[in-house]
Amino acid sequence: MLIVSAQEAVSIVKSNNRIYFQGAAMTPNLLIDTLCERYRELRNVEIIQIHTHGEAKYTVAPYTKAFRLNSCFVGDNVRKGVDTIHGDYIPVFLSEIHWLFRRNILPLDVAFIQVSPPDKHGFCSLGLSVDVTLPAIQTAKHVVALINPNVPRTHGDGIIHINNIDFGVEISTPIYAATIGEPSEIEAIIGRNVAELVEDGATLQMGIGNIPNAVLHNLGNHERLGIHTEMFSDGILPLVEKGIITGEDKQVKTGKIVTCFAMGTKKLYDFIDDNPLVHFKEAAYTNDTAIIRRNPKVTAINSAIEIDLTGQVCADSIGTYQYSGVGGQMDFIRGASLSEGGKPIIAMPSITNKGISKITSFLKEGASVTTTRAHVHYVVTEYGVVNLFGKGLEQRAKALISIAHPNHREALEREARQRFN
Repeated sequence: MLIVSAQEAVSIVKSNNRIYFQGAAMTPNLLIDTLCERYRELRNVEIIQIHTHGEAKYTVAPYTKAFRLNSCFVGDNVRKGVDTIHGDYIPVFLSEIHWLFRRNILPLDVAFIQVSPPDKHGFCSLGLSVDVTLPAIQTAKHVVALINPNVPRTHGDGIIHINNIDFGVEISTPIYAATIGEPSEIEAIIGRNVAELVEDGATLQMGIGNIPNAVLHNLGNHERLGIHTEMFSDGILPLVEKGIITGEDKQVKTGKIVTCFAMGTKKLYDFIDDNPLVHFKEAAYTNDTAIIRRNPKVTAINSAIEIDLTGQVCADSIGTYQYSGVGGQMDFIRGASLSEGGKPIIAMPSITNKGISKITSFLKEGASVTTTRAHVHYVVTEYGVVNLFGKGLEQRAKALISIAHPNHREALEREARQRFN
């Protein structure tokens, strides 16, 4: 590894290259912004990523003269860019993104990453974002890294030797920290409803956000919970401290908190740093249905933008507008349903902030089906819990209407009669 300036490091990128950006809290923004300064000399540089944080200049003018985003997930910093001629979205399960690199479907020329300083053996840690970064650095022709002492050293598979890094740029700046909000009254009710479904000894999958935090807040009287997830945040910390999350009933990496990335506050990062309790794997492992199902009582808690009366879940688009991505929802919904005593759960408020029902007769025109109706079991709103598994179409409609917002139930009942009678 050569230690160079950011300008020299990004000079490795040529026109017509395909580049991978590490994401989440590990987004290498100094490299990205420095690369964007070369927009006058570069052309047709394709960017592959999942979920980055930062300004994402490469999605706006004048930088789009040189760069085109082809994203495997869509975060708020690139939504507008994906919806233009300079961007696109690849519908793909998080568990299968690694095949795009390893099977040479999307061969990578350069990977931009952020890592810890090397240990005495020359190994750097990928920190909080192993996910699809591990296969990216294993297959990219060149690797460029920010070397940052603020990156937590994580246990597991997220390591890279300095001999496999072409250019290193030394920095010492805080990494991205997410703000943890307080659940609203409705989110708190949903959290209680979901928590009632969680059994002692369950293996949990949940993400970041107010509803997952509300669920975790209501698990204080549970025992022997485990974590096998694609990501987690600060909400698990009190349960670890109280001895509620022990992982002792897990069959896969018993006693370990297993994840492929994490995002939260500095308190979370300090907990993760050099902690053998937390095991980081790539997404091809954490999201592998065959691995997920081996754990007992897998309780997968995911959300939705809308769900129709037959149980079809749209969680990644608003009509034709690409809002997020397929991600790992299907990986864990299926894994939970195959787990002994598992519970796949879709949890959401009954209405949007504008009062529109999220339980609908039909998905919006152009909306994507993230999770099929055959995969959906439990659906939770602030008005209760229903289990669609084994129910016919009319039974499903009746069940879903029972947990819809009261202001919309009459219209939904009328539309259901027209559809099914």
